[in-house]
This record gives sequence, structure tokens and C-alpha cells, in this order.
Amino acid sequence: MGRTITDRRLVTILVADVVSYSRLIGADETGTLRRLKALRRDVIDPSVTSVHGRIIKTMGGGFIAEFASAVRAVSCAVTIQQGLARHEAEIPDDRALRLRIGINLGDVVVEPDGDLYGDGVNVAARLEPLAEPGGICIARSVYDQVRDNLRYPFQDRGELELKNIARPVGVYFLSASAIVGLAGTDEQAPEPVKTSNRKPWKATAVGAGFLTLLAAGGLGWWSWTASKAPAPNQTIAAKLAGETREAPRLSIVVLPFSNLSNDPEQDYFADSITEDLTTDLSHLAGSFVIARNTAFTYKNKPVGVKQIGQELGVRYVLEGSVRRSGERVVVSAELISAETGAQIWFDRFDGDQSRLGDLQVEFVARLARSLDVQLTEAESLRSLRERPVNPDASDLAMRGWASLNKQRSIANNNEAIRYFEQALKLDPTLPRATLGLSRALMNKVLNRWSDDIQSDTRSADELVNRYLEKFPHDAAALVVKGDVFRADKYFDAAIAMYDAAISDNDDFAAAYAAKGQASTLSGKAYAAIPNVLQAIRISPRDPLVNVWYYFVCHAHMHMAQWEEAISWCNRSVAVSPYWLPYIDLAAAYAWVGHDQEAKAAVSELLKLTPGYTVKKWANAGWSNNPKFLEEYKLIVDGLRKAGLQEE
Repeated sequence: MGRTITDRRLVTILVADVVSYSRLIGADETGTLRRLKALRRDVIDPSVTSVHGRIIKTMGGGFIAEFASAVRAVSCAVTIQQGLARHEAEIPDDRALRLRIGINLGDVVVEPDGDLYGDGVNVAARLEPLAEPGGICIARSVYDQVRDNLRYPFQDRGELELKNIARPVGVYFLSASAIVGLAGTDEQAPEPVKTSNRKPWKATAVGAGFLTLLAAGGLGWWSWTASKAPAPNQTIAAKLAGETREAPRLSIVVLPFSNLSNDPEQDYFADSITEDLTTDLSHLAGSFVIARNTAFTYKNKPVGVKQIGQELGVRYVLEGSVRRSGERVVVSAELISAETGAQIWFDRFDGDQSRLGDLQVEFVARLARSLDVQLTEAESLRSLRERPVNPDASDLAMRGWASLNKQRSIANNNEAIRYFEQALKLDPTLPRATLGLSRALMNKVLNRWSDDIQSDTRSADELVNRYLEKFPHDAAALVVKGDVFRADKYFDAAIAMYDAAISDNDDFAAAYAAKGQASTLSGKAYAAIPNVLQAIRISPRDPLVNVWYYFVCHAHMHMAQWEEAISWCNRSVAVSPYWLPYIDLAAAYAWVGHDQEAKAAVSELLKLTPGYTVKKWANAGWSNNPKFLEEYKLIVDGLRKAGLQEE
């Protein structure tokens, strides 16, 4: 559980900051922020995660992290500096990002929100400016812990007076040149595993407590996962060497987007979309994505997609373009089969030129989500075509996710469950099937399709805990775990899980939507709408958008805003029939005196859920929050007014 009072502990603190951050921002704000985001995503966050560290906070171009071990902290610092050097190798020196890092071992105060304070942090913050760009500066307390374990050539600089620190501190330096020369030594931290951490972890009091509880208990809807499951054993090198092995499932190259405008600024924008989308797709479970540097060798070259597919060993090619039309920016994207050259999917997005920085984030999020769905569907159909009688476990898991990605219905959900259960019979440890089955079971529970809510909830919980044990930072799994808490009516814990998912992947629309619905259930309907609208903004054509429209409708119902509720629930059923919006439509129409519309909504409800009654709704047990229940009575009374049968 989260701490209710302050605590103290001995930890190793790492403080890092970008050299000349203000100057870099002043010279090129957009480019600097883009590269800094990529640095955190590709180098810093994975390096910290790989040695079980925790990023406490970020500020401007810097961050603070804690580690249980001094050896891990120093190893991580070296890994980060080496990764940064590679990351910025092609950037001119006057524009390249460089970090200074300070590390101290000391006693700290732990606040309820997970933040750390005290001299242990302050000393590390004073050591950081003493490091040279690309270098590391550590306190003697750290050096004493690592000198026999890490044979790094630290230089003893004696005891130094540090500002606002009562006593002199023994200081040791590790230069940038020495760090570069450490490549290949045994003492370095293991190569970080790629994760989808979009921004550093920020633990809340409840979030940190429940994650600790999960870890102690043995520990996650979508094929989109933050910690990707093991990818197929296939490399570009093997392809180029002439092997004839079949291209991996979900293998794709994102070709450089073309700039169709006479605007040089769009060149940067097009390249940025290509780079960010390549990174985002690499986090899709089981994906094989060609690296950015290789993809860019095809820029402005008239090479056919079939040839590209053969050269790179991929099944799919994504092509796109950026065009400025007046004050609008239009991005088009096309998914093509590298084997047949046929177009699989096409879409177009547009936005205001004045919001170019925000548009990049929005477009990449929408493209990534759309491609997740399209690639999963394409591979599912492919497996049905090529192995209709004897599918393997991965085929079955892919088919299960394709069913989940369809419009939400009991038939699609049951189909997904069958596929996942068959996959787990063939491979009981298959991550995608484990997560998929937990997701599908929670769909049954939350949509009241389950005949045994308690049993299905416990089964989903067991599955998602097993998955989180292997992939603790998987945003999709954290959402499923939040749904388990929501079903058990632990709404604060559910929201903490959704916040953790958002912290891990701030473009994960499902987490925002789920957080919104949990807010309504906890008696805070006013807080639900901004979160659900954010989900819709990130993924406006999502297969679940009809459910999200309903979440907005239901929040308005709990605030007795009948007209607004009617508008949103009508938007929901216009996308796809769904039984819950008809509940709210019937009640809302009855309260505003539109009796014919209320009766029509009741009729549609009974087509989807024959025999449904007022009593069933009154006793549905969505929440035990007093405010929610008080508001809920108005919906129950509205159903009576609409003419729904009582018993």
C-alpha cells in the first residue's frame, strides 16, 4: 500500500542534465525537443529500466533517478553516456546533446508521492555540474562501493566544498574519453531491453504502493504492448546473406515520408514522422521493424516495394507524404504488401500549420494505432489463408487480437477467447495469448456479458499478473490490471494503474478512456470527460470509439446533462450498436419528455439484450460510491419513465 507518512532510506541518486540546454532550445526549440524525446525513449529510459532503477522526476533537459545499488547506478550512467554518444554521432558539435551526470549514495526522505528529498539528492545535484560534458562525477561514498566491482578509470579529485553542503565531499571523475574507451568491458551494464517508455516513470502514492503489492504477489487490450514479446529470430543480415527463410510476421519498413510542398520546414516534419513512427511500431508485440538509418537509404530512390521487401526481408511497406495546403498540413499514408504490391490500407490526416509540433505527436499516435490494427488483421487473414487447418500458437493469438480489434460485441469477444485458449493449449507461456485472454475476460466482466463475474475477474487477474511478471512496464497490461481493480470497485487503485500506463506510454488512448470511466464510477463524472476526449483525440477512428462516446455520454448522465448525453450516445450507436448507450438514451429521452424516442431506445435495447429489466439495471453493481449511486437512481427512474419493464 502507499505510504501515509514520510519514510527514509539509503539509495544511490543519479542527477543528469543537458549541457547548454537553454542555448540549444533558443537555437532550435522544435529539433532539440524532438531529439531529447528520442534520447529519453531510446537510451535513458531503457538503460534505467534494465538495471531496475526508477526515474523520479524530469526537469527541462535533465532528470533524477534512484537505484538500489551504486554499481547499477554507475553502470547505468556509463551505458547512458555511451548510448548518447552514438545517438548524437552525426549531429554537429554545437547542436549535439551532451549530458553531465552526478551520482551520490546517501540517506533520503521519501515523500508519499514517491519523490525524494534531502542531502542525498542535494549532493548528487552539486556533483553534476562538476562533470565534463559526456562525463560522470561521483561521490566517495559511491566510489567505495564500485571500485572493486567496476574497474573504471576514475580520477580522484580530492575533497571539494560544495555549495550549501555542510562538509567537504570526496569527488571522483570519469572523463568522456575514458567512457568511450570502456566499450567491450565486462563491467558494463547489460544492453538495455527496448521498452515503450515514452516518458519517465512518475509514481503516485497509490500507484507506487499497488505496484509494490503486485511485485510482492507475483506478477498485462490490444496487440499494442509497451514491452514487446520476443520477436522472431530473423535479422536483416541473414536476409542480405541470401537466406531464404520466410519474412517474419508483422515485419515492416517505414519508408521516408515524401515532402510534396515547396516548404523546407516540411522536410523536417516528414522525417520526424518517419523516425517516430519507426520507433513506435517497434513496440508492437512480435514486430520486426527495419531501423531508421536503413530505411532512409531508400529516400528519393525509385525502388519498387517488391524489391524493397526482398532486400530487407519484410512483408509490409509503409509509404507516406506530407503536403501543405494553405494553412493546413495533410499527411497521407499507405500500407502495401511487399509480396504482391497491393494496397492494404490508406488514410489521410490533416491539421493546422500553426500546430506543427503537436500535429507530429497526434499523427504518429493515430498512424501507429491504425497500423497496429491493420497489420494484425492482415496477418490474421494471411494465417487463415496459408494455414487454415493447422495454425500454430502465434497464428491463433494473432486471430484473437484481430477479433478484439473489431467493434466490441459479445460474438467478437467470445471468438477472441476461443482463439486465445487454443493458442495457450499449444503454448501455455505465449505472452500475446496470455495478455489477450486477460483482456477478453475483462471485456466480458465490464460489459456484463459474463455469467460468473467473480470467476472471470479472478482468471483475468491471474493471467495479467503472470504477464506483468515478465513485462512490468507494459501499458496494455497495466490497463487490464486497472480494469481488474475497477471490477473489484477499487477505483483509486484502478486510476493509479491507468496513470502508470499513461506514464509509460502517453499516446495510449485506451488508458485515458478507462481512466475517464473509472472517474465516473468513483463519483467524479466531471473529471471523466477530459480524459475520454483525450482518448478520442489520440485515436478518433479507433475500433472502440463507440464505447468511448458512450463513456462521455454516461458522464453527462451522472451530471443530469440530458441533452449532452443524448448527443454523445447517439454518436455511439451511429458508429456501431452497443447495448449500454441505449440505457442512457432511454432514460435521458424520458427525462426531457421525448417519449417516442425513449420507447424507441428501449426497443433497440431489448433487441440487443432480450428480457432486460429496470431491476437488472438497478442491481448491476457497477459501483459502491455513494455519490455515484445517488446519481445512478436518476437513470433507474428514467428507465421506468421510458417504459422499460420493471421485473
